[in-house]
Amino acid sequence: MNKRHYNSEETRQVIAEKAAQLFAQKGFAGTSIADISRESGFSKGHIYYHFENKEKLFVHLSLETMRNWGEKWKAVAGSYPTPVEKLYGMAYFVMNNYKTPLLPVGQELAMNPNTSPETLQALQGLAATPMAAYAEIFREGVESGDFAIENLEETTLLFGSWMGTLCQFTLTMEGEPLQRLFQQAVTIFVGGIRKREGA
Repeated sequence: MNKRHYNSEETRQVIAEKAAQLFAQKGFAGTSIADISRESGFSKGHIYYHFENKEKLFVHLSLETMRNWGEKWKAVAGSYPTPVEKLYGMAYFVMNNYKTPLLPVGQELAMNPNTSPETLQALQGLAATPMAAYAEIFREGVESGDFAIENLEETTLLFGSWMGTLCQFTLTMEGEPLQRLFQQAVTIFVGGIRKREGA
């Protein structure tokens, strides 16, 4: 038996990587546990031991995607010296990091009436990562005196809704027109929260 079978974490990682490739190629419904078993070289028993079912395997992959999203943003956030610049930077970051190979798979699951409520809740919870990043920028802006925000939670929710809506255009637009759309959205938003002189 291959030595990697004794390494639980490595087994889990290999299964997840092969599953991600298959989901991206064939979709959720088009990928079976047997497919993942064949591609990963691990038995169905190994897969069920680590992930219980196919939905939980996809949720694991989605959580990893969002964790990577958060780490990538933290790596570039420091290059924007002011909260206003950070908002523009965030819009650009969101625009360029929305489309992932697993995005259509998540949409497939979200629209499937047979998807478990637990999975749907987990998928909806993925927004917590970007929402926390937005909130941090707004909090920084309030502390620096750049923003006049009465309700941080509502402002974060509104900005998140704007970004989420604009992200749908990444599926049909690209290049400068798309970037201009995101920039204009931030310009309008900042105009509503920027602290006025003498206020």
